[in-house]
Amino acid sequence: MILSLQGCMAVGKTTAVRYIQENAPYINISYEINSDIVEEVKRRNLDKNIYEDYLEIQKLWLEKEVGRYEKAKKYPCSIMDFGAEEIEFYTLNYPQSIGVDWEIKNALKSELDAIRKCMPTRILFLDASDEVLRRHKENDNTRSRNFFEHHLQNMMPLKRKWFIGRENVDVLMVDDLSADEVGAKVKEWCDDCIKKYGATN
Repeated sequence: MILSLQGCMAVGKTTAVRYIQENAPYINISYEINSDIVEEVKRRNLDKNIYEDYLEIQKLWLEKEVGRYEKAKKYPCSIMDFGAEEIEFYTLNYPQSIGVDWEIKNALKSELDAIRKCMPTRILFLDASDEVLRRHKENDNTRSRNFFEHHLQNMMPLKRKWFIGRENVDVLMVDDLSADEVGAKVKEWCDDCIKKYGATN
């Protein structure tokens, strides 16, 4: 069983996953580690705001996510800090967020078909007000998050519309929760999913 955490940058996904790692050792953790893709994009001097380059960049991401899924599914239960659903969403929606109408669905049809076979069983969408998200971002000195404002203003409205309301998506508002409280609620959600869908140790 594959579970995934969704939401905006700085909403607390990685912190919640670390809580799971410390308090639920029966759940495999699959972090979104992207340094290799970032380096390859730099090496090839690709620009995501150029159509042809964007296609090449997203091919890298889509192929990497299929491999990540294959590793995660070897465990009875894995939780992902963003999963295949994020790559599909971003691939199809980033152009819209910068005001361009690129043809993506056919250009990346085989890669998108492959990623759609790697979707999680359930998704927990962590949501928060813009004020709380900005405060989280300012309090986190470990990441630069240069893309944060674009993500918050241009991607998040699209993301909420894309995910919230889907049959396999649950929502957790984190505005009034501490980091440990978020972690505890995410663990409770994972345990409920394990009970419901029958994953065993």
